[in-house]
Amino acid sequence: MLDRYFKSKIDTGVVYNYNELKDSIKQNTIPSRNIYSKLYGIGSRKSPLIYLLRKILWKKKYWCTEKLNTWLDSFNPECVFLAFSDDFFILDIALFVAERFNIPIVSCIGDDYYFNEHQSLSPLYHIYKKQYKLLVDKVLKHGGSAAYIGDKIRDKYNEEFSLNGKTVYLSSELSRHEYRPINTEAPFVSYCGNIRLGRAESLCYIASAFGKINKTYMIDVYSNETEDSFCRKLKEHPNIRYHGSIPYEEVKNVMERSDILLIVEGFEKKDVEITRYSLSTKVADSLAIGGAVLTLGSIECGAIEYMHQINCGPVCTSVNCLESEIRNLLFNQKYQRENYDRSIMVTNMNHSLAKSNKVFESIVVEAINNYKK
Repeated sequence: MLDRYFKSKIDTGVVYNYNELKDSIKQNTIPSRNIYSKLYGIGSRKSPLIYLLRKILWKKKYWCTEKLNTWLDSFNPECVFLAFSDDFFILDIALFVAERFNIPIVSCIGDDYYFNEHQSLSPLYHIYKKQYKLLVDKVLKHGGSAAYIGDKIRDKYNEEFSLNGKTVYLSSELSRHEYRPINTEAPFVSYCGNIRLGRAESLCYIASAFGKINKTYMIDVYSNETEDSFCRKLKEHPNIRYHGSIPYEEVKNVMERSDILLIVEGFEKKDVEITRYSLSTKVADSLAIGGAVLTLGSIECGAIEYMHQINCGPVCTSVNCLESEIRNLLFNQKYQRENYDRSIMVTNMNHSLAKSNKVFESIVVEAINNYKK
């Protein structure tokens, strides 16, 4: 968009294969040899001012070109798929295409950008939020449907906007290993993922509980986090091995070898507000792979509430019950087997690719058939 703003035209409506992309696009970077890189760094930050500046910068005349419209006319879409965003640009394009062709919009909603508000003295925040909500109102009232990451966010948006959307759970294609009892001599306990939003603190709570049971017990944490304020507490904990970032292929190997997989969220209000509706691929993969799953976090967080509902392992919503729940998980093989069998059932019911595809296809077909032109 910066290139386009500074008069350098880029092809619009072109489908590229991955191997045809420039390295800078594959790596989500731009060349650092000129001012574009500095502007990109500023623009990638999230703040009300940046959102409003983007809105001014990304004017319709820069993306609504004759070439785009020619491509759209030849493509002749029947429906617009909108991956929801907290920015104006994507929503503007989706609404433009939907109105141009008089077709429905199917929105994919995984985060609560609309209702999630925080107290702020900044007038820019309130200007941004008001303009953003007005645009979302237009998009969701245009006509169509929605696919949601979980039932909790589905119920909220369906009721508010009179939608008939459905939950499309994240799927997992990981192969399940055969049931095996937890190795109580040296259990391999792992966490792979983001350690912000209170997750680092929760991992430390879990590590301390394991250490009380057996001081030699360790948990292995893998994350691409580089900010020292988040990493330090994990690196300094006597019962944590912090490994840093690893490729996804190695993540799958770690999960397959794990006796216990960890799902964690934070407890502080500011963190809960962000993760209230979150349901990451980690949940689907952990249920699918076959290891025992231990969960810790506020019950108000989407992932924690979901794990509590499906009952596929110990879910601790307070640190006070951690040690007793871990002991039961470690030394009760009947409990381990029951959780393994329940995970199979839940994975087949909610997290299979075929099931998710079928549900999503039904959303799109119904949106097209029920759209009032």
